[in-house]
Amino acid sequence: MFGAGVLFVGTHAGLSADLTYRLTLSLDEIVSNVIRHGYSDTNDHVVEVRLSVHDGVVTSVIEDDGHPYDPRESPEPDLSMPVEQRGPGGLGIFLVRQMMDSIDYARRDGRNILTVTASRREGDE
Repeated sequence: MFGAGVLFVGTHAGLSADLTYRLTLSLDEIVSNVIRHGYSDTNDHVVEVRLSVHDGVVTSVIEDDGHPYDPRESPEPDLSMPVEQRGPGGLGIFLVRQMMDSIDYARRDGRNILTVTASRREGDE
């Protein structure tokens, strides 16, 4: 979903391949969740994604008018349980938490505003 756009930004901003991959995967997961779970109607909606890069730190702001949802409050999945015994969901947000450096959430004027940041990590290529 976001691969080409993030790759373009990453290439021009000099981001590592690993950071670009983590960002692409995280944005794909976040926006997919908004589309899949954020609305209970069939109206048109806009999900806005803004990227900025400053000193090698990428800040992504995802804004939508879906149901209020703070992913920071999502419980950690129990990875010790066999896959067959776990309920669906929860792994995407877990992955975003693992791949991004910070996640912030606000609800303003009927809109979810999720801000995630990521920077180069030791071992990034």
